[in-house]
Amino acid sequence: MAEFNDTILRAYRGEKTDYTPLWFMRQAGRSQPEYRKLKEKYSLFEITHQPELCAYVTELPVVNYNTDAAILYKDIMSPLPPMGVDVEIKKGVGPVIYNPIQTKADVDRLDDLNPEEDVSYVLETIRILTEEKLNVPLIGFSGAPFTLASYMIEGGPSKQYNKTKAMMYGDPETWFALMDKLGDMIITYTKAQIRSGAKAIQIFDSWVGAVSAQDYRVFIKPVMEKIFNALKEEEVPTILFGIGANHLLLEFNSLPCTTVGLDWRTSITDAREMGMTSSLQGNLDPAVLLADWDVIESRTKAILDQGKDIPGYVFNLGHGVFPEVQPETLQRLAAFVHDYTSK
Repeated sequence: MAEFNDTILRAYRGEKTDYTPLWFMRQAGRSQPEYRKLKEKYSLFEITHQPELCAYVTELPVVNYNTDAAILYKDIMSPLPPMGVDVEIKKGVGPVIYNPIQTKADVDRLDDLNPEEDVSYVLETIRILTEEKLNVPLIGFSGAPFTLASYMIEGGPSKQYNKTKAMMYGDPETWFALMDKLGDMIITYTKAQIRSGAKAIQIFDSWVGAVSAQDYRVFIKPVMEKIFNALKEEEVPTILFGIGANHLLLEFNSLPCTTVGLDWRTSITDAREMGMTSSLQGNLDPAVLLADWDVIESRTKAILDQGKDIPGYVFNLGHGVFPEVQPETLQRLAAFVHDYTSK
């Protein structure tokens, strides 16, 4: 195995690096021909339950694109079935939950997570990757309480989150019980990932942009503080990412996490000018990757010029890679980022 490259960890910690490190959200998956071939035979859950196969999928973009980190291939739903959540990943739909949370009794019935027993396949995948394969850091992850709760309450993906917000406003006892249950699970789950070899943790709060800053402070921020304070004990970088959450960025900034991931709606410069002091990650619009190379290069250069001279910056996309993106585009983009910021 080649010498370990910790550049991205130093960037997350706000240290000066020789170049801007990068990885791509959803870098392992639908845009890769090798992955699409596997999906002809296996479902997502079947891949993640086979550690050697899952390790292969996780490592593949590091090999193909020369990224500075791998992110564990799995789904945010992975820890929920052991808790008693009946979930299915439906093609073209996403997670569908057949026993949605409606009452405090439903929350009370949820089991606690025992990672070594309940998600041993996840931990074994991490061990294989960090002990045998990777020379870059592995990023572990979890869904955040709000995003997980939105699926668990709505029964699947939602655009308005009416049932979720109705519980927040109308049944706060059940809401906070669910936040506590999910917060404890996330702490247990991510600490187990770290013990198994993960060198950083990203918390995906993909849908939290649906709530106001005031509601975030009341209904969500307390459990996020609990999670990140618990993870501070592990002394690894922690990243928080949400979609359409520019109105929440200062709330994110005040949390005890290392890094905030930006989507494409807020520039690096604007984030700094509004008072963001955490390390930043992002934030090329993934749709740009479907354009001609001169457009990709121009947009990427503009983002890098905002971030590359300030310690504490990691290049990424503002959301996940689209299935239509050509692998050669990501390979060329990674090479460009490394070359341009090394000058």
